[in-house]
Amino acid sequence: MAENVGPAPSFSRALRGLTVGVVAEVKRRSPSKGWINPGMSAVEQARAYDRGGAAAISVLTEPDHFGGSIDDLISVRDAVRLPILKKDFHVEPIQLLEAKAIGASAALLIARALSPTSLTEMMDAARQLRLEVLVEVRDEDELSRALDSGAVVIGINNRNLETLVIDATTSERLLGLLPQSVVAIAESGVSSRADVERLAGAGADAVLVGSAVSASSDPESAVRELSTVTRTARER
Repeated sequence: MAENVGPAPSFSRALRGLTVGVVAEVKRRSPSKGWINPGMSAVEQARAYDRGGAAAISVLTEPDHFGGSIDDLISVRDAVRLPILKKDFHVEPIQLLEAKAIGASAALLIARALSPTSLTEMMDAARQLRLEVLVEVRDEDELSRALDSGAVVIGINNRNLETLVIDATTSERLLGLLPQSVVAIAESGVSSRADVERLAGAGADAVLVGSAVSASSDPESAVRELSTVTRTARER
């Protein structure tokens, strides 16, 4: 599998444009909403996102809770030239090797799911593989750990993973703590242009949008509506 995969496009570089980058997600279901789009074709969805101006595509590869698969990522990789984030619960270095082998540009690491030592080990493994990572955080302590680990792409999740409740102020609170050298992505609860504009004002370089674009009957237009908001540099 790996020998047929060329160099993956840079995930972080794609999110450093003049506008807030939209990481559009291929998402059939979620624990909070149940089935969102059970009959979704990952390829057609990704192509629609590409036409709509997405900066990158997130592909959920976890089957039980999100209805995804490795095959989804491989098919999306072959269909579009955008950077692809492999979104799964990565807790072992072998999973990062798999992400690299199937052509992902980046893989998700959830700070809350990893001890400080494990996060460092996973970051080191990713560097050796030349695989980018998105380190997801939810509070100041996790953010501090992500920065200490050397993360250059950090996602701030507005959703409490235990209760599944969204607190839209989480991103706004934490974005101002990130240095300009870090790519900052706001996650969860983003569904409208007004949401993107608010997060741009708080300093987000990008937004990750899943349910809103996956459920849309016109995903191309849904992404286009979100993808033209001017990015505002953070002060730090």
